[in-house]
Amino acid sequence: MTSIRLTITAATLALTTGTLGAQQGAAPAAAPPALTRTVLVQKTLSAPGRDGVLVRAELVAGGSSVRHTHPGEEFGYVLDGTVSFDLAGQPTQLLKAGDSFFIPPNTPHIAHNTGTTPVKLISTYIVETGKPLSTPAP
Repeated sequence: MTSIRLTITAATLALTTGTLGAQQGAAPAAAPPALTRTVLVQKTLSAPGRDGVLVRAELVAGGSSVRHTHPGEEFGYVLDGTVSFDLAGQPTQLLKAGDSFFIPPNTPHIAHNTGTTPVKLISTYIVETGKPLSTPAP
């Protein structure tokens, strides 16, 4: 019984010391993503195999999304801020509050916040049922 207690105590001490040591020399926590999406509504549509997804997105000041695609169309509206969209095969789109945009399905793109305040967007996606809303693109 005594050896079990000593083993548990030694293990506890090692874990505690390791944790404290890790906290003192730990690397800073990873930064939150530059782009956040909040799904407001997601419903199956009358079009077979399609869902409609309404999203509120926010891109931090000076931030960029990762290059990505969507498995369907994206219709969007800029609520606040300034943003540029780089879509594969198209000229860069520079948008401000009050502007709208369209991104075709499976088109690699990246968004850049070109201002000093967060960009706020509302987007509606018409996407294939069961697929992720967004997939990283090379």
